[in-house]
Amino acid sequence: MNNCFYSPKLTVTLGLFLLTFLEQFTPNLLAIEALKHSYLISQSEEKSSICPADLSQEIERIIKEEKYRRSRWGILIQTLDSGSTLYALDEQKYFIPASNVKLLTTAAVLLKYGSQFRINTPIYITGNYPHLQTLRIVGKGDPSLTTQQLQTLAKWLKIRGIKQIDQLIVTDGDFKESPINLTWEWEDIQFYYATAINHLILNENAVTLKLIPQNVGEPLKLEWSDSLAGQQWQINNQTLTAPKDTAYSITIERDFAQPILTLKGELASNTEPDTFGLAVVNPTTYFLESLQQILAQENIIVGETKVINNPEIINNERELTIIESQPVSFLITKANEDSNNLFAESLLNLLGNETKNQTSLDGLKDSLSQLGIPANFYHLKDGSGLSRHNLVTPEALVRTLRLMSKTSEADNYRNSLAVAGVRGTLQERFKETEIKENLQAKTGTLSGVSALSGYLSPPNYPPLVFSIIVNQSELPPSELRQIIDRIILVLSRIKHC
Repeated sequence: MNNCFYSPKLTVTLGLFLLTFLEQFTPNLLAIEALKHSYLISQSEEKSSICPADLSQEIERIIKEEKYRRSRWGILIQTLDSGSTLYALDEQKYFIPASNVKLLTTAAVLLKYGSQFRINTPIYITGNYPHLQTLRIVGKGDPSLTTQQLQTLAKWLKIRGIKQIDQLIVTDGDFKESPINLTWEWEDIQFYYATAINHLILNENAVTLKLIPQNVGEPLKLEWSDSLAGQQWQINNQTLTAPKDTAYSITIERDFAQPILTLKGELASNTEPDTFGLAVVNPTTYFLESLQQILAQENIIVGETKVINNPEIINNERELTIIESQPVSFLITKANEDSNNLFAESLLNLLGNETKNQTSLDGLKDSLSQLGIPANFYHLKDGSGLSRHNLVTPEALVRTLRLMSKTSEADNYRNSLAVAGVRGTLQERFKETEIKENLQAKTGTLSGVSALSGYLSPPNYPPLVFSIIVNQSELPPSELRQIIDRIILVLSRIKHC
């Protein structure tokens, strides 16, 4: 018999001590924080299985703890197959859902178009090889279009013998609404996650700015990932390289009257470069200038350039070729698994119908109504969840998840979600627990808001579908996620009794 004394409490204490010790000697604080979070939740609810009748008591024991009780909770937990309700709290009331809105957007698009649909970007020409009068690209809102695809196009044009284009034209559509959602917060729209949603998107309309330490006392060096995108911003660089181990203090402020970014603060000389993902100021200009530059690299001479709004065929144009997007199955995965706002908003735009004078949100309602989701279950202002004007009931999310599981696109929809401990926005959550790989869900985060909705397969109970939303909290997002994770751990212990 082993004479070693084992104490679970001692094990937890030693584990936390080791993680705290590591935290003092590693620069990767985010990684250590993720480890601490996974370790804590793996230990926090290690108890025996619970019966369905005891589920309410277990959940309310958590959400009624003193520091959480002032927050507003909306929860609905059902069995996936039968739809039997195991727990409900304000499930028919409106909550700000954050990125859980993407569950509605992607379901509507998948139902309307199917997983294999692709967005085609057509290219029209006038004139004859090797000298074209015009070459025109008509944007259709493909969010996956990249510089590499434009380079492939330019090489293809060169092989076809094209040497000169008198007029290079891009059509970015006739916008009925602003490409920047007017309900998004001002402090967000200079960053990559809240960029303009137009019809000619390139490289996700985003650019990276790297801040590199120099000698102590010197301004930080600025380096753009794409010079054409970067030159659209004017930079007021008030940063400094600070002595070793100086606390991080970099901030970015935007002048909303003009594209000026003011950088302030200090970065220690012994730290790694700091990076910011920023929005492209004028995506249409960026697309046109990038294409012109890429054509020049293939020695294709371009005369003048022009932007027009009319997407219809003009001036005896003929279609030369198309650029295909990735299939919808890929696009919805980018939206859900990575919580990419631009992909979600671009998908929403597919749902409009100009011939019916129908907005994208009208189209979303039509698609979800056919699925069986009443329009009064939600009130949306965007397709990504970045707007705080969005309102959704937990019942809307659970019903969408459950009904989608009965459609022919069930696997594509579920596979688009993040997987606990494996990939997407859940990659660092539940890594050391039984939840790993058994939870597919959509996360959601805004200040004061956290949400998680999806599918859970407990080891000793039939599959569940759930939505957990917390609003009106003063706690940081990391702490709100931890309490939601504790509830999920409780659900994993359920069994028939």
